[in-house]
Amino acid sequence: MATSPPVLENPLLAFADPIPFDRIEPAHVEPAADALIAGARAALESIASTATARTYDSTLGALEGATEALERLGVVCEHLESAATSPAFREVWNRAQPKLSAFWSELPLHAGLYAALRAFAETDEARALDPVKRRHLDKTLDEFRRHGAELPPEGKKELTEIDVALTKLTTKFQQNVLDSTNAYELVIEDESRLAGLPELAKLAARESAKQKGKEGFRFTLHAPSFTPALTYLDDKELREELYRAHTSRASSGEHDNSGLIREILELRRRKAKLLGFSDFSDFTTADRMAKTGERAHRFVDDLRDRTASYFEKEKAALATFAGRQLDAWDVPYYAEKQRRAQFDFDEEKLRPYLPMETVLAGLFEILSRLYGVRFEPVEIPTWDAAVRPYRMLDEAGAILATVYLDLFPRDNKVQGAWMAPLRTATPPGAHAAVVAANFTPAVGDTPALLSHREVETLFHELGHLMHQCLSRVPVRRLAGTSVAWDFVELPSQIMENWTWERPAVDLIARHYQSGAVIPDELFDKLRRARTFRAASTQMQQLGYAEVDLDLHRRFDPTAGDPVARAREVLQRHVTAKLPDGFSMITSFAHLFASPVGYAAGYYSYKWAEVLEADAFSRFLEEGLFSREVGEAFRTSILSKGDSEDPEVLYRRFRGREPSVDALMRRQGLGA
Repeated sequence: MATSPPVLENPLLAFADPIPFDRIEPAHVEPAADALIAGARAALESIASTATARTYDSTLGALEGATEALERLGVVCEHLESAATSPAFREVWNRAQPKLSAFWSELPLHAGLYAALRAFAETDEARALDPVKRRHLDKTLDEFRRHGAELPPEGKKELTEIDVALTKLTTKFQQNVLDSTNAYELVIEDESRLAGLPELAKLAARESAKQKGKEGFRFTLHAPSFTPALTYLDDKELREELYRAHTSRASSGEHDNSGLIREILELRRRKAKLLGFSDFSDFTTADRMAKTGERAHRFVDDLRDRTASYFEKEKAALATFAGRQLDAWDVPYYAEKQRRAQFDFDEEKLRPYLPMETVLAGLFEILSRLYGVRFEPVEIPTWDAAVRPYRMLDEAGAILATVYLDLFPRDNKVQGAWMAPLRTATPPGAHAAVVAANFTPAVGDTPALLSHREVETLFHELGHLMHQCLSRVPVRRLAGTSVAWDFVELPSQIMENWTWERPAVDLIARHYQSGAVIPDELFDKLRRARTFRAASTQMQQLGYAEVDLDLHRRFDPTAGDPVARAREVLQRHVTAKLPDGFSMITSFAHLFASPVGYAAGYYSYKWAEVLEADAFSRFLEEGLFSREVGEAFRTSILSKGDSEDPEVLYRRFRGREPSVDALMRRQGLGA
């Protein structure tokens, strides 16, 4: 058994900048968690028992200070579990995480602390607080009430037990998804079966096999391998094999998440009822722009109604093009062929123009033009040799943030793409954050060449990064991306628009061999193809939102099968019949990989898309790289965190309420 290091040598107890990732070991995690929890609890008792007059500094300010180190421990360890896990780290994190969950669950249930906050709220100082501190007070009191501060003792005990159980179950869910994904491989020795597959994808498959000491071509369920295979392979049997494996991940055997989903849904339902909400969607939306689950559901229903007729036409057109009834694993394949036929456009032809280095340099230039920031490489410790660290500076040279880019897949890293805050600072301090992704890596002498979709994803995550790292809110609790979940995607999704505008594309795209820009003809085809099957794409996203809301509003997990229910709901939103074994939700990490996450909040992507399409129209009207508009977006939204109501922030930038028309127009769906 490993010996715990002395407390003074534990890097998880330090406030070092940069974070000493090279010194963090699994053995540090539990001792740090125990020490910081003990310190935080002692600080909370001190706040609650102080007999002097209540002030902002002695209550809310002291609470911020009491929990900061523990918050940092949590975000750093959650990050390492996502991006650099190991059996040893997983073991200790599985022991430490329930302790952290219990602390955060118990915090709003601390009667003395709640009494101290309420006592301060009645003081003259509280009534005279500036708007940001007043919002901090009001939101803290509301959060305490929403998380059980006024429950009787037995209710508080039950709530803590529920929160700890949810933490354990959702952590296990994510681990099962990762393990199930990594457990699968498909090795093909007969190269003739790979007809249709782009050469770069074929080379990557050969390299993957070679790295595993195997002959032939190796395919996995990681996106850079799975997506081109499903899109381009002529061999229907191979497409079916990969599709079924991908959509049944973590649905059977030792990594089965089916039972965990039922337990998670039931615990969430119990929690909502205990706290006085009709269902979990009302609990999660109470502090978001939607305000209620019903309003979120109405939003999804309205957008579906606007989209349905276009969706039916697209379904019929694809079936006519294919000349037969399609299976689910046929849809990406025939859709790509239909797009090529309709627009003479092959997305793979863009890859040579999108080498990672050029895309990244161009993206940094765009951010500089819009927001006056620049990125400088820096040599600091990281968790993997592939990680690229930067300092983000303002025009005067002041450090705004330390930024880590971790952009390619590894077996010890979960799928997908995300931005994670590692340190949320208040002025004049510097933030720290990571952007992680699983993009197509370099193959042999060929550099990493991205698809346009991967470029969109990179811009999306750097949008989140700007929201985090340009925050200048003086209260940590209200800073960065700590905003309503149906508002948080606005800064990220709006960045995707620059990947479709020629002046911006010329900054990010150069042929990796010749240095040539994308030819006009190819770019025009990209633009024309943008709205191809837009209704089908939108309906699928609405289907995920509907599954989410249905499971958390209408479904009884004690009386039905959530996997079957989700399949039934999603079927109404997709092009082809889903096979009986389809169990996508057993790997739906957005909903089930954390106690809350996007649960009852997946609608947020479309909600925010309405906002960003409308907001981007101002850039189109006044200048794609307009520093004036960029500064307005920075000062009205990016720098404000949750210091004001998001509806107020949006109106300040746009000068009016948002309209859904801009989104529908952009997608070629009328309006």
